[in-house]
Amino acid sequence: MIKHFCDDWIREWCQDNGWTDLFLERYDYWAFPPGGVMPLPIPKETLLEIKAEKGFSNQEKLWLTITLTVSILAAMLSYVFSCPMPLVFAFAFTAIIVANFDVE
Repeated sequence: MIKHFCDDWIREWCQDNGWTDLFLERYDYWAFPPGGVMPLPIPKETLLEIKAEKGFSNQEKLWLTITLTVSILAAMLSYVFSCPMPLVFAFAFTAIIVANFDVE
């Protein structure tokens, strides 16, 4: 699973909005809201706003680079061997990676 958010982005938001004791449980970020005695998940709307502002995380950038490299290599191999199978592999690989980019 691709990590869509950098922990520093979420910590920064928590400090700016008074949330404390941030922790990650499975794939959800939790923290104590201002004046709260029970941790709550960081609202999805907030996470999407942070994502829109900050862009791709480091892990997402890495996967984009890998996908681009595999695609270019597959195109060259398809040309050299006059065979479409490397492109088929690249398409399948890219489809799986792009599906993992979905934040929801």
